[in-house]
Amino acid sequence: MNVGVDTGKFQLDIYIRPLDIYFSVSNNEKGIDEAVKTLKQHKPERIIIEATGRLEMPFIMACAKANLPFVIANPIHIKRFAGAIGQRAKTDRLDAQLIAHYGEAIKPNLSQLKPDTMQTMSDLVARRNQLLVMQTMEKNRLQILPKNLAMTIKPILTAFKNQITKIENKILELI
Repeated sequence: MNVGVDTGKFQLDIYIRPLDIYFSVSNNEKGIDEAVKTLKQHKPERIIIEATGRLEMPFIMACAKANLPFVIANPIHIKRFAGAIGQRAKTDRLDAQLIAHYGEAIKPNLSQLKPDTMQTMSDLVARRNQLLVMQTMEKNRLQILPKNLAMTIKPILTAFKNQITKIENKILELI
């Protein structure tokens, strides 16, 4: 049983092979919890997710905490696999199916996070999510405030962007 997960900013598209089960969840804490519960019921051999450098991390952390076997796959390997089998069409569902097929055919080694790395990663991901929420709030304010107040928000948005980048770089180093 191999599970392919296509990661998007707002949703995770999940395909369970060979059962031909496809579902989507929100890429947030609630959706990830729902996905983990569903996946635990099927006892997968491996859950394969492409490394994006950041969007997949909350899901990976949840899999690690739930003792689910996961593989953080190199996107280039999956792209080459798609070329080898002649798959050119691109939809979220097809991507999830392709990733599961890749896992079944290639059987990549499971990824592991060290316990101390896991806690650090969890903390960094949590902080990144907090900063993203605050950044979104400020962006929303920027749209409704008069122009003369926009000057007070732009420096804050720059600071948020810089902090998010720093955290994402730390996450990449840990990966």
